[in-house]
Amino acid sequence: MPVFPPTFSQLLEALRRLPGIGPKSAERIAFHLLKSSPEESEELAEAIRRARRSIRACSRCFFLSEIDPCPICQDPRRDPSLLAVVEDSRDIIALERGGFFRGRYHVLGGALSPLEGIGPNDLQIAQLVPRLQEGQVKEVILAINPGVTGDATAIFLAKFLKELQVKVTRIARGLPVGTDLELADEVTLKLALDGRLEV
Repeated sequence: MPVFPPTFSQLLEALRRLPGIGPKSAERIAFHLLKSSPEESEELAEAIRRARRSIRACSRCFFLSEIDPCPICQDPRRDPSLLAVVEDSRDIIALERGGFFRGRYHVLGGALSPLEGIGPNDLQIAQLVPRLQEGQVKEVILAINPGVTGDATAIFLAKFLKELQVKVTRIARGLPVGTDLELADEVTLKLALDGRLEV
């Protein structure tokens, strides 16, 4: 194992704590940062500091924003009758990238996971109630990630929201465009068949 200067080792350790960064990626990033100009490294550090100071969760939908309420919540062109419930702000970015959803959002801040000690009170579930009681929302779309925790969260929310007299739907799951049937796993094929539409 190479012996790095202590400050370089500290940089590697800090980079490894970032999601998706393993030891090799941390080394590549660290060497890049040290080879770059001092101005470039300082610009990155300052961008991180500015983001940490300026970005907060919107008090209405909990999406990341520099203003409160966020631009999506303030946008009068958005359909107030559609509310997509997502786990994380990254899910909003994915939906917005497509440009096809014109409703509003609500970020839960995670998914239910009893094994990790994450229950309903640890998520922004209760904050949904006043938004629905305003009477504008006609449909809540559960845009929750598929999987054990996502499915548990969607089931819990569906039961919780039914009591509030609002239509609850969940995004469809199935085969991605361009995927051959022979390459799809059994669960994906089953979901694709179960979610079939009449043509």
